[in-house]
Amino acid sequence: MTTPADVYDVRDPEQPGRLLVIERDALIPLLRDRTGEDFARPVAACPGWTVRDVLAHCSAALARVAEGRFEPGVFSPESNDRDIAERAGWSDAQVVDELERGMTAAGPAIAGADGRLDGLALGEWVHAGDVREALGEAGAYGGAGLPDALALLARITRERGHVPLHADLDDLDEPLRLGESGGERPPGRFIGDGPTLVRLYTGRPVAGAPAFELAGVEAAELNIYG
Repeated sequence: MTTPADVYDVRDPEQPGRLLVIERDALIPLLRDRTGEDFARPVAACPGWTVRDVLAHCSAALARVAEGRFEPGVFSPESNDRDIAERAGWSDAQVVDELERGMTAAGPAIAGADGRLDGLALGEWVHAGDVREALGEAGAYGGAGLPDALALLARITRERGHVPLHADLDDLDEPLRLGESGGERPPGRFIGDGPTLVRLYTGRPVAGAPAFELAGVEAAELNIYG
């Protein structure tokens, strides 16, 4: 019998693009109704960046993926800063337009990259959560894309040999297995909701999140960006 863990070990090439399109349909209409003051709000998860900076970073990264532009040093902090600076003269609407195009067009390129860019799609979805939180909107790190995001997270952590963890989630019927399997270290245990698990794995603040339990592993060990 195929278990949920087995399913998450098999790459679905359409999943990253599907996650981006789901988030596009939720995020873009929200951004269209915002003012310049909203775009200037600071983003707690990205110190020194505003909402506009995060969106410019995301739109540039997705445009580069869709167009197949991977120059040396791409996606480095210096490259990210250049991308944001290059869009400094754009209107907020132009940044959102580019983001919408990127979230639509990047999926096929990611699907054809044999998994090398799957983590980028997950990161873009997480950044959308950063923006939602900065704008005071509900659904940060959750919503309709959460099942695909959790599946990507589970597979990526296992491929990277990350610390093992069994997660009993309010959002899934079956436990989720993350990280390395079959190692000497016994898996840690998480009990809580999916958005909080995403926060822990991406180094986002959990203050104010619903109550959760974490045992056998430190929160800092879970951070895939740490």
